[in-house]
Amino acid sequence: MKGADWIEAFLEMMAAERAAAANTLKAYARDLEDAQAFLKGRGRDVANAGAEDLEAYLQDLATRGLSAATAARRRSAARQFYRFVQEEGWRGEDPTARTLAPKRGRPLPKILTRDEARRLIEAAGARDGAAGARLGAMVEILYASGLRVSEMVALPLAPFTQAAPYLIVKGKGGKERLVPLSDTARQAVTAYLAVRPGFLPKGVKTSPWLFPSRGRSARLTARRFAQLLDEAAVAAGIDPAKVSPHVLRHAFASHLLEGGADLRVVQTLLGHADIATTQIYTHVTQDRLREVVETKHPLGRKPE
Repeated sequence: MKGADWIEAFLEMMAAERAAAANTLKAYARDLEDAQAFLKGRGRDVANAGAEDLEAYLQDLATRGLSAATAARRRSAARQFYRFVQEEGWRGEDPTARTLAPKRGRPLPKILTRDEARRLIEAAGARDGAAGARLGAMVEILYASGLRVSEMVALPLAPFTQAAPYLIVKGKGGKERLVPLSDTARQAVTAYLAVRPGFLPKGVKTSPWLFPSRGRSARLTARRFAQLLDEAAVAAGIDPAKVSPHVLRHAFASHLLEGGADLRVVQTLLGHADIATTQIYTHVTQDRLREVVETKHPLGRKPE
């Protein structure tokens, strides 16, 4: 893949997994094109630039007379882009890692309540015919397994024809993990498999993908799924700005922790290398923790 392909993949991830707005995506595209142009002047490309090249770019931003906001956004775009590239396993190192970034608190993830998740699943499956069966299966899988949307659209068909109770998923960096699949998710997939042939490209009788498509990629794209999810959110009476494929992953983790799941188990299911990444979900369990202390600790109990 060339640097331009990496940029396109990054923008698609931002749109599908993080629900970035159109204007935000345009800003990121401009920022990365700016970096690409600077690197080209040094005979490099975003795909092969070294740490010294990126440091030179960041220094150049500081001397151009850009507004503080624009310079900060371009630095942020470069850092996010290279973290994404590294997580995908396309590069072994992050050339921006040596630069000093301002430390900020990690933003809390958007979450859905259990009722909102239920309504979203119901609205997805209520679409007419085959479209409803497919969307219902996809939403069930994401909410039941915590997959990234990129992992979900890349699922092969084979494991589902064998009714396996779990999936072996290849995540970021090519790392594999075992993901259990709930009975309701398997039932939704079974219903979808009955209508799956209708989504095959014309003239094609077989496809290795669970979710084939008539588009160029021959499988459903993350961006198209995000669009369908927005439509389901509207039908469920939920603000689409509150919903994205990644929000379903957040809901999976948050609702597990609310139910008393061990943090290490959730870390394994999500495929997080660092448990600190998983700990961000513990904010949703504060009420549960308070309830446990008040009902289980001697000093927390009300006198009888």
